[in-house]
Amino acid sequence: MLIKSLLFLLFLLLFLVTSFAFPVRAATGETNTDTHRFKQLHEYALLANAAYLGNADVEKVLTKSGFELTTSDELPGYGVSYYLATNDAQKRHIIAVRGTSNIENALVDVAFVLLPDARAGIKIHQGFSVSADYIFDKIKPELNKDYRINTTGHSLGGAAALVLAMYLDASGYEVGEVITFGQPKVTNIQGSRAYAHLNVTRVVTPKDMVPLVPPMDPMDMMNMDIYWHQGTEIVLQQGNVYSELEGLDSMMRATDFMNEMVTDKNLKHHFMTTYINMLAPKMVNVKQVPYENDFSIYDWFGGKRTGTPAYSE
Repeated sequence: MLIKSLLFLLFLLLFLVTSFAFPVRAATGETNTDTHRFKQLHEYALLANAAYLGNADVEKVLTKSGFELTTSDELPGYGVSYYLATNDAQKRHIIAVRGTSNIENALVDVAFVLLPDARAGIKIHQGFSVSADYIFDKIKPELNKDYRINTTGHSLGGAAALVLAMYLDASGYEVGEVITFGQPKVTNIQGSRAYAHLNVTRVVTPKDMVPLVPPMDPMDMMNMDIYWHQGTEIVLQQGNVYSELEGLDSMMRATDFMNEMVTDKNLKHHFMTTYINMLAPKMVNVKQVPYENDFSIYDWFGGKRTGTPAYSE
């Protein structure tokens, strides 16, 4: 027991020294900034969802956001599609990558080892790097180096969108916001730290299992090669409520969640339509609340769990 305690304290010290921050929770209540933020997240949810549509429908969605479709394609043999859109007036590009609505396939596909990636200079999940590498080579001739580039995507497409942002950043492009929905982890602690300067927002729902894989065992926290998330995590609660997490608090959101069986509720929580519907009421009236992690240090040391996620289903 003493060894466990010492290891955990050592990890926390290393964690703080290596510049990862615990979340700063804003005061409960609505602000104009919050509602504006959720209008933006809703817009990106529609843009990410458009990657599942045909070009005619994609163009309708893009027109509402002031973009024009530049190019679109599908990766041969992977079933992953993407599009590149441009707003010349604002000097902006956006890249959206389609994911999968099949949570069982996603859980299997993510269970791969991390491998060194020459383009990003870090270790990345191989499946995501293959998709991102193909897309990067295809769209590079269409990119304007003077434009800011944002990326988005859902599920495995969100993971590819994040890796694309890394490639773009490493190649000298100006990367704006990276906004993903139901995105699994793509790299380890060192890789996450190398690209900590990217503006990443990960939107999740409480029971979507895909953002939690591969699962994290507290006993593995001393292993610097474990998968690690990036950026700010927005947890969409019911109605106008949400929570915001970062760093270790985000990683520990549901360490024992993977003990649960996959049910229809998990499938529903992973659908892009669920994300869009849960964002809608937060564009008018939104309230931030603290999120109590399933994980408890007291529980890990053999005690009883004392907290459950606030406002979760």
